[in-house]
Amino acid sequence: MNAVTWVLCGLSAIGFALSVGLWRARRRYVVVTVEGASMAPTLADGDRVLVRRRRIGQVRRGDVIVLEPPLDPSGPYQPGPPASDGRHWNIKRAAALPGDPLPAGVAGQDGLERVPAGAVVVFGDNPDSIDSRHRGLFAADHLLGVALRKLNGPAGSGGLTAEADR
Repeated sequence: MNAVTWVLCGLSAIGFALSVGLWRARRRYVVVTVEGASMAPTLADGDRVLVRRRRIGQVRRGDVIVLEPPLDPSGPYQPGPPASDGRHWNIKRAAALPGDPLPAGVAGQDGLERVPAGAVVVFGDNPDSIDSRHRGLFAADHLLGVALRKLNGPAGSGGLTAEADR
């Protein structure tokens, strides 16, 4: 093989490795843009957050998580328009996980002492948040992931939208 062939093979291998790496990163991470004020002062309307896809067993109490809210078409808390993937997302703080004692004030859970398997209690950091105090338990299998960090830069560069207020 001559030098040109070696260089082309090397560049092809690098390109392939980069493609595989990008594909894996897109499966593990997503950028979410916050809409609303229920996570203030931690997150503000328009903030972008890097979210790592996780299952409920990988979430710790206190993590900021993105998940689908319980949807009740006749209820008073209607979601805004869906995200680019057609789903509705909320960004909230995990207050109680399956097996944890049920915090006071969770809607519709009279007599329940612990968070049941398959459920999670979420609260917004803002006391005016629409969360488990209004909507009750959220389904753990509707979890997208855990917020890792706030990103700098303007919104609108792709990703999903998570309502912090609805």
